[in-house]
Amino acid sequence: MGKQESGHSSSSARIRGDLDSLLGAVARGEHGAFDLVYEQLREPVERQVRAVLREPELSKEVTQEVFLELWCTAVRYDPAKGSAAGWAMTMARRRAIDRVRSTAASTARDQRNAPAVVLWDETHEAAADILDRERLARSLAQLSGVQREAIMLAYYGEHTYSQVADIVGAPLGTVKGRIRDALIKLRNDMLGDE
Repeated sequence: MGKQESGHSSSSARIRGDLDSLLGAVARGEHGAFDLVYEQLREPVERQVRAVLREPELSKEVTQEVFLELWCTAVRYDPAKGSAAGWAMTMARRRAIDRVRSTAASTARDQRNAPAVVLWDETHEAAADILDRERLARSLAQLSGVQREAIMLAYYGEHTYSQVADIVGAPLGTVKGRIRDALIKLRNDMLGDE
C-alpha cells in the first residue's frame, strides 16, 4: 500500500509539474500547449464553476471565459506562488462568483426600475380615465334633455328600459329609440374627439 501512495504522490507531482511547464509553454506561445492544459483542467474547472453557479449552460459559458483568461494571462503565472491547477481553480471560482454577483446586481436593478414603469402606466391610465370622463361629460351635455335623462337612468341608475319608460312616463319603444339615438351620438362624439 505504501508503494501505491508513493506512486500516486509522484504521479500527482509529475502532473503538477507537467501543468506548470505546459502553462509556461502557453505563455511562450508554443503550439499545442494550450490544448494539453485544456485537456487536463477542463473537468476540474467546470466542476468548480458548476459548484458555484449550479446551471449547466451558464457553467459552460463561464468555463470558456476561464480558459480564455488562462490563455491570455499565462505570462503572469508564477510557479513559485502555487500550482497551475490551483491558479486555474482560483480563477474559475472568482469568475463564477463574479457572474453570480453580476446576475444578482442585474436582477436587483431590474426590480428597482420595474416599479417606475408600473407607476408610469398607472399614472398614464389615470390621466386617460380623467380625459375619457371629461370627453363623456361634454358629449352628454350635447344630448337633448330627454336623451340625457334616459341614458342617465339606464346606465348610471342601472334601470331596465321598462323601468326607465315607467319613470319618464313614455312608451317603451320611445325610450328605446331615445337611448339608441343617444348612444349613437355619444359614440360619434367620443370617437370624433380622439
